[in-house]
Amino acid sequence: MNHEVEYAGDAEYAGAAPAAAPAVAVYGPAAPASLGVERTPTGHADVDVLLERLGDADHLAADGHIEVYEDVHRGLREALTALDARPGPPAPLSSYDIRS
Repeated sequence: MNHEVEYAGDAEYAGAAPAAAPAVAVYGPAAPASLGVERTPTGHADVDVLLERLGDADHLAADGHIEVYEDVHRGLREALTALDARPGPPAPLSSYDIRS
């Protein structure tokens, strides 16, 4: 029983031409591009400005999106908090007497 193992390098020593390495395609990151998402105005100026800010991400590489998203999220959170803090009419008085 002959159990010879042929190695890839053995062909070179036997006079055969070495096998060419397969070509590897190298891709770089894609250029920033607009997603084409329409932003519908809400009628609330502060919120509309923040939603327009989302368009800034269209011109940034993906690793720059997080800064825009965090900025918009922070602004929207502040706008909602301001709604809770806005003074409104006083709460209606109870129509029953709690004294017994």
